[in-house]
Amino acid sequence: MDLALPLWFEIGALVILTLILVADLLIVFKRPHVPSMREASLWVAFYVGLALVFALLMLVLADAEHAGQFLAGWLTEYSLSIDNLFVFVIIMARFQVPRKYQQEVLMVGIIIALVLRGIFILLGAQLIENFSWIFYIFGVFLLYTAVHQAVAKDPEEDEAENGLIRLLRKRMRISPDFNGSKLRTVVDGRKIFTPMVIVLLAIGTTDLVFALDSIPAIFGITTSPFIVFTANVFALMGLRQLYFLLGGLLERLEYLKYGIAFILFFIGVKLVLHALHTNEVAFINGGNGVEWAPEIDTWTSLGVIVVSMAVATVASVIKASRDARKRGHTLSEEIPHLVEE
Repeated sequence: MDLALPLWFEIGALVILTLILVADLLIVFKRPHVPSMREASLWVAFYVGLALVFALLMLVLADAEHAGQFLAGWLTEYSLSIDNLFVFVIIMARFQVPRKYQQEVLMVGIIIALVLRGIFILLGAQLIENFSWIFYIFGVFLLYTAVHQAVAKDPEEDEAENGLIRLLRKRMRISPDFNGSKLRTVVDGRKIFTPMVIVLLAIGTTDLVFALDSIPAIFGITTSPFIVFTANVFALMGLRQLYFLLGGLLERLEYLKYGIAFILFFIGVKLVLHALHTNEVAFINGGNGVEWAPEIDTWTSLGVIVVSMAVATVASVIKASRDARKRGHTLSEEIPHLVEE
């Protein structure tokens, strides 16, 4: 029988994670800068280590099932966050955000993402509790998303400006240049908005789209709101440092989208099978569960997620290195930030 996580652990974990995020936020806004490779690497390693320690505590305080669900959920959300990061790169390039202030933009984007995902987690948990058939909807949605992810063309910079952004550009006076990280500035004696407003709105609407994908995906692994939320927090923590760590390499991870698409497709299939196994829909098998529909366990899911991301990443790096050699360079020469100055 599975053991429940102690209430003190859940409350304590949420408090500590909130304090870490607040401290991270204060550091960014008090000292805006472009982190070095060493600094970014240390922060990413710290957050990854923190997630692994968290999983170990869940193993000790509860059981392997809880720990496995967290790890699978965290890795799924982490892979989807990297996909989100790629769009952030396009937005930063499209609006020519000064690198010194990109950390602040990313941190605000992460806060927006956490708020949106928190809302969707609460809604998703309520839907699952009251309507078991929602797993069919989640599963089909993920299958569609996976296919779209695999066949869709890479987004162009112009796509960073969605309809809302174009409308605001027509209705609002926007200064041509940034004024640090300020949202408003003074031009010819009048207060007007800076491009930073448009950038944050672009990041926010992007977060909304990715939240719609990521929440059904993790509910395919666990239905525990606590595990779902903490997996999202750990996936988003360190995301801004990962942005500077990967930098131009993100654009070279050509096969990453296929790895993510495969994970989404796998979880979509898992959700549909789970819905069939626990079926209560009257017009499917008379409202009874479908016995032949197997339940895919947590550790199988974890293995599929790890292998998919590893294969996609390694294949992408190998191809990027070969392409660079064809041009007479090494990969590190084409992405200079990979070598610390």
